[in-house]
Amino acid sequence: MDKKLGFGLMRLPLTDPNDSGSIDIPLLKQMVDTFLERGFTYFDTAWMYCGSKSENAVKEALSSRYPRDRYTVTSKLPSGSLTDLDSRDVLFNTQLEKTGLEYFDYYLLHAVGGGNVERFKELKCFEWIKAKKAEGKVKHIGFSYHDGPELLDKLLTEHPEFDVVQLQINYLDWENPKVQSRACYEVARKHNKPVIIMEPVKGGALANVPESVERMFFNREPKMSNASWAVRFAAGLPGVMMVLSGMSNMEQLLDNTGFMADFKPLTKEETELALFAGQVIAKDMKIACTGCAYCLDQCPQNIAIPQYFKLYNENGDKQEYDALTKEFGKAGDCIVCGACEKICPQQLPVRKYLREIAEDYE
Repeated sequence: MDKKLGFGLMRLPLTDPNDSGSIDIPLLKQMVDTFLERGFTYFDTAWMYCGSKSENAVKEALSSRYPRDRYTVTSKLPSGSLTDLDSRDVLFNTQLEKTGLEYFDYYLLHAVGGGNVERFKELKCFEWIKAKKAEGKVKHIGFSYHDGPELLDKLLTEHPEFDVVQLQINYLDWENPKVQSRACYEVARKHNKPVIIMEPVKGGALANVPESVERMFFNREPKMSNASWAVRFAAGLPGVMMVLSGMSNMEQLLDNTGFMADFKPLTKEETELALFAGQVIAKDMKIACTGCAYCLDQCPQNIAIPQYFKLYNENGDKQEYDALTKEFGKAGDCIVCGACEKICPQQLPVRKYLREIAEDYE
């Protein structure tokens, strides 16, 4: 597994931009073909991605079309879908069936953090995932993580058996007090765990940067895209095994595979420029949402939370907002249940932001 770019299957080409489950399978097949042709092999999926359709897309676009030794697949055990001890195997076996696989190369406990660690412990998931590796149903085990460095240090101390840890790392979140990318990365390095990086482009925010940042990057490297700065920042960190990028069209895939085919890390000066760019972007960004849509799947009012946040960040007009409310609940329909905030990997005060959006647009 020489090339460090992984195909993140959370953000895929869609036939309907407002329906995360409407995956454009013919286009995805073309993208998978190109990805493999260019020498990249790593694919990352999960139970809840793309309205729970991502794992099915693995079977349609990859496993049913290529021999097993041509690719590497990672999936994850979601705490929110576990009901009892038996549900672990039910979920796992369903995931194998959905993906069309006999085993996973990597299997992770999904989005481990303060909100679900006790749930994973209560259902003995740490022991269970270790047993799956012993059975040969999983080649490597680990967990994706959304919390602070203290808990990460505790978990890696208690569970040295984990092979990898998946962290949110990008130049915008490097010193972010909520995400703490740098501090968590340093804990993983202390425990000598290979790191898989998620959200290197912060849900697309680091591809669509303010004009002043784009000018800085262009003046330094005219042929390199904004996204390339983000991915190369992450991939150049020592101990990083893989950098995941969600790619929703062929243009993004060609760009990513182009600069990662013969990967050149950022220089010291370029790294400093990227971190400075992160400070500039942070001042401009109203809501640091990555558009993962976990909240939308949990919302009893079907409020288009990530779409509204994107609209708000981009200063969209009321006409665009009204068009979204024809398919989804309004921001003002929020019943303040808090289900969104419990699952938000970015720990955003979602209810507060929805009130602000309702005041502005309604």
